[in-house]
Amino acid sequence: MSKKVFAGHAVRHVRERLGLTQVDFARRLALSTSYINQIESNQRPVTAAVLLAISRTFDIDIARFSADDLDRIVADLREALADPVFRGLEPSLQDLKNATTHAPAFAHAFLRLHGAMRRMEERRAALDDAVASGKGEGARHLAPYEEVRDHFHYIDNYVDGLDRTAEELSAHLDLFAREDAGALIARHLMDRHGIGVEVAAVDAIEAPLLHFDRHRRVATLSRTLDPASRAFRLAALLARFEQGERIDQHIFEAGFRSATAREVCRLSLQNYYAGALILPYRRFARLARERRHDLDRLSMMTGASLEQVCHRLSTLQRPGEKGVPFYFLKVDRAGNVIKRHSATRFHFARYGGACPVWNVHEAFEQPARTLVQLGEMPDGVRYLCLARGSVKPPARHGLRERRFALGIGCELSHAGELVYADGLDLRAAAVAPLGVNCRICPRGQCPERAFPPLDRDIVLDPDRRDVVPFAVRD
Repeated sequence: MSKKVFAGHAVRHVRERLGLTQVDFARRLALSTSYINQIESNQRPVTAAVLLAISRTFDIDIARFSADDLDRIVADLREALADPVFRGLEPSLQDLKNATTHAPAFAHAFLRLHGAMRRMEERRAALDDAVASGKGEGARHLAPYEEVRDHFHYIDNYVDGLDRTAEELSAHLDLFAREDAGALIARHLMDRHGIGVEVAAVDAIEAPLLHFDRHRRVATLSRTLDPASRAFRLAALLARFEQGERIDQHIFEAGFRSATAREVCRLSLQNYYAGALILPYRRFARLARERRHDLDRLSMMTGASLEQVCHRLSTLQRPGEKGVPFYFLKVDRAGNVIKRHSATRFHFARYGGACPVWNVHEAFEQPARTLVQLGEMPDGVRYLCLARGSVKPPARHGLRERRFALGIGCELSHAGELVYADGLDLRAAAVAPLGVNCRICPRGQCPERAFPPLDRDIVLDPDRRDVVPFAVRD
């Protein structure tokens, strides 16, 4: 283990869920009761030997004891506490670590409460704008998406049951790296569920990407979809019919607060299954290692799109068979983050834009190149950051083409497993100082800063003008 793991809350949760006293729990593990007491009170770290003993004795996934989850909660707390409402009350980093380690449920509750407060403020602002403009604009519905994003964030974007069943069916249908994967899935839909598949008429260019007619039991695919996207859409439809109970159970256990969040998660899980079916875990993970995570080559060899490859790489976190932990995101031209997933400690902003120093924004200018950047977050963790542009051509004259940027990366300790690190002197290369976003970034001398941080005072010098018109007080 690279660092000490204080996971007393997780050990206590396992014991209480099993209905065991500390005495019985210690006896089953052949440990002393006092030792278990010290672990649960975070007076002693959980050793690798104890984790393995718990895993073997009680059939528990040891991934739940990962210290990375606590790091993420601490980062989220720091962002939330940068809100001006907490000015003058900011706890130290050690205080946040102590609160997260000893009371993670309370930390989650605080984040949920802060998120609710922010949404109320956003809704109030939207209503104020509506009154001022006289347009009566409805309130925004961002909360369900944020809730689902947080859910996947804290499970490392890996869903074991769906992943394994998708892998089994992929092997049965022999889908991996097949040019006719879409046709094979379509045949399975017909043979198993009596669902036909057809392509939209030539003049139906603006038809939805997929439309399922329940009465005819026919799925109609848009003509604008490439083969990889057609296979993905059919695989997601298949999840609806074959994995419904498993998905319902996952959603129930997640405990979402609204019906909308449950439906958003349902769609996300269907898409997750689709990616796992087309790129089955073991075969794809092995190929990724062999080709040293060359994105273009993996796309060419599997027939999957570049976006599907990047997304799947970010999900390879199966306990005992973990791949390189990646973050992945998709950004539009306005800087809106459409997708974001992370199996790393890389922190995405919950509110506001992303760091302008990050190379993902440059990908729009050079869509045919994979951009490589060494970046360091304020917590000192360094990353190998990759960015690539993506262009979706318009379906007809008069429509705008759609441009996106894909970002994927890993901590620098894994850089040697990526072909993109070849030729780079990782110790001597320039490192870009990244932040989460300007609102909470502690870097006082950044020439790219768009606006002041919320938790720092600014200094304006009438006799001095620089690129950034103010200085940040330390």
